[in-house]
Amino acid sequence: MFKTILNAIKTPDVRKKLLYTLVLIVVFRFGCHISVAGVDVVGLNNAMSDSSNSLVGLIDLISGGAFSRFSIFAMSITPYITASIIIQLMQMIIPSLDKLAKEGGEVGKQKINKYTKILTIALSLIESIGIYLSYSSSGVFVSPGFLTAAMVVLGLVTGTAILMWLGEQITKRGIGNGISMIIFVGIVSRMPSLITLLWGMIFTSTGFDTVGLVKGLGILIGAGILIAGVVFVQTAERRVPVQYAKKVVGRKMYGGQNTHIPLKLAMAGVIPIIFASSFMTFPAIIIQIFNHNIANQSGILATIYKFSLATSSSAVGIGYICVNALVYLLLIVGFTFFYTYAVFNPAEISNNIKKNGGFIPGIRAGKPTTDYLVSIISRLTLFGGFFLAVIAILPMFIKFAGLNIAFGGTSILIVVGVVLEMIQQLESQLVMRHYKGFLE
Repeated sequence: MFKTILNAIKTPDVRKKLLYTLVLIVVFRFGCHISVAGVDVVGLNNAMSDSSNSLVGLIDLISGGAFSRFSIFAMSITPYITASIIIQLMQMIIPSLDKLAKEGGEVGKQKINKYTKILTIALSLIESIGIYLSYSSSGVFVSPGFLTAAMVVLGLVTGTAILMWLGEQITKRGIGNGISMIIFVGIVSRMPSLITLLWGMIFTSTGFDTVGLVKGLGILIGAGILIAGVVFVQTAERRVPVQYAKKVVGRKMYGGQNTHIPLKLAMAGVIPIIFASSFMTFPAIIIQIFNHNIANQSGILATIYKFSLATSSSAVGIGYICVNALVYLLLIVGFTFFYTYAVFNPAEISNNIKKNGGFIPGIRAGKPTTDYLVSIISRLTLFGGFFLAVIAILPMFIKFAGLNIAFGGTSILIVVGVVLEMIQQLESQLVMRHYKGFLE
């Protein structure tokens, strides 16, 4: 990995992409410290110090501390993720939209991207209004009123639009997926506070704590096992052999070579984890927006709120966590299948192999090849999806050990997944510019 990074730095074109990505990350981190207009610092600190509000800590982790500062990036990139989920689900319901995405080519992709951006702005507008209404009575703003509301809403919506643009630019001109990179940076920026938490567990105000040391070592060992598991799943692949028949074109002979189709265990990468996390927390976000004290209340809405936040709160019962864990697992597996078949079309791959005179040994060309690829992808995706889901769910139960670390397993999945994706892109960029390896 380090050799790849050093080679990338030595290559001028790749170095420019890395620097471009780094500059946009610095812009993102700088924006996390710019508060929206009309915020009272003292009132903000009092409101954000409410330890019973687990949603604040959850959103604050994703936004890299922007929410606790009420900055222009307080909503992070979550409205765009939610909009992407809605648009992709609508493609399954609306035939014309599905046709536009699959057969529209580059123009179709641009229109789908346009619809996603419009829906993102609409969702961010609704969410920003709800955030203002939720905190207007908490002393967060200097002079609550229409003008203050307009400035707050405009600042939050503008911040979301900027993040959406930053993510798009990183994807086009930088290294890695821009949306995943923004979430990755937000999580990594909170690592110093996690290190401080571990240090405080070991060295308390009364001195050295042996129990805290054991807990700290357990967290580090568990994190190491999780990282190793994620690396294994992200890098493992099933290679399907493909043979191409020889054919003569003019005076030259083509084909006659053996190759393979690499099918990864987790072809969808970290996207299903992000989708599932956003889907699970969305009800709590909406309820929290319109009822700031919902955590201390009872009723149907309070039950939904506690269920939605069972992954990030130790204040709920074991029943909430078990049911939430099951739903979370099913969502991760479901989104893994959904996104895998969205990026890998077995029928299209089968047709391309057939057109080029290729075949899978022992499998007839055409529909049998498609069915064979579908069976392999289904088994691989099922295993990969369950593996990632279990890793994401297991850390939820350490909340009962008194460790309040939000997004434990999911944070590791996102961070490791984004790092591996970035390294793979760096390697592909280097291969494109250095052909020496093919001749040795």
